[in-house]
Amino acid sequence: MPTIQINNHEMYYEIHGEGDPVVCMGGWGTFAHGNEKLLARGLTDEYQVLVFDYRGIGESSDEIDVTPSMKMHADDLIGLLDHLQWKNVHMIGLVGMGCCVAQEVAIQRNDLVRTMVNMGAWVFCDTYLYDQLKLFRDVHRDSGFLTFQQFVSIYSFLPEYYNENRDNLLGENAGWKELNGNLVTHERLVEACLNHDVREQLCEIQAPCLIIHAAKDLVTGPRTTMPIEEGIPNAIGVTMEDVAHVVAGKEQKIAFCKILFEFLHQH
Repeated sequence: MPTIQINNHEMYYEIHGEGDPVVCMGGWGTFAHGNEKLLARGLTDEYQVLVFDYRGIGESSDEIDVTPSMKMHADDLIGLLDHLQWKNVHMIGLVGMGCCVAQEVAIQRNDLVRTMVNMGAWVFCDTYLYDQLKLFRDVHRDSGFLTFQQFVSIYSFLPEYYNENRDNLLGENAGWKELNGNLVTHERLVEACLNHDVREQLCEIQAPCLIIHAAKDLVTGPRTTMPIEEGIPNAIGVTMEDVAHVVAGKEQKIAFCKILFEFLHQH
C-alpha cells in the first residue's frame, strides 16, 4: 500500500471498498495493516474507505522536533485528501483523537466534509480528562506497555466484556499494540490530545454531524461529548446506554452500525 510525502513526513494510507468517500480514524492506533476488520461491518461494502497511520504509528514517519497538535494531524489528512482529490467526504472519528482530527478538518476545510461522526470525543480536556490521559501516558512510561495496556483496557471496556475476553485483549499483539516499544509516539499523541481545544471554533462546522454518547464510557462519556453536540449548529446526538469507551460485543456493534448507517444514508 502507498506512502506519500505530506508536510515533511512519510504518510502511509490504504483505501478499501468502493462508493462514496469515507475517512475513518480511531484513537492511539490504526485501522490499517489488517485492522480494517475493526471497521463498522459493511462499511467497505458501501463506501470507499480511507484509513491511514498517524505520525509515528505503523509505517508513517514523524518529525520529533515539530510540536505535536491536532492541527498538525489534520493538516496531514487535508494534504492527503487534496492529493487524492477527494471532496465531500464522510469524516468518521471514533474512540479518541480521530474525533479531534475530524473536528479540525471540518473547521479548516468545510469543502472537504460531507458529514462528521464523533464518538468517544472531546472538544477540550477538562481537568478530569487531562489527568486521565496524562496518567495513561505515565503508566506506560513508568510501568511498561503491558501494564499500560491492562490499565487502559479496564477503563475502555465494560466489566462483563473484559471478564469474558481478557486473554484476547491483553498481550504483545493485542490492544494498542502499535504503542508497544513506541513510547515517544505515545507521548506525542497524548500531547496533541491534551492541547486540543476548539470550543470557540465548533460553531464554524457547517456539515451535518452525528455525536454518539456512550453512557458508560469512563474516559469520554456524555460529559465530554455533549458540549460537541451543543456547539455545532447542525449536530444531532444519540445516546447508547450500555456502551463503554470501545464498542465491543455483537449486540453493541449491531446497534452502533444501525445508528451509523442510518445517519450516512440520510446524507
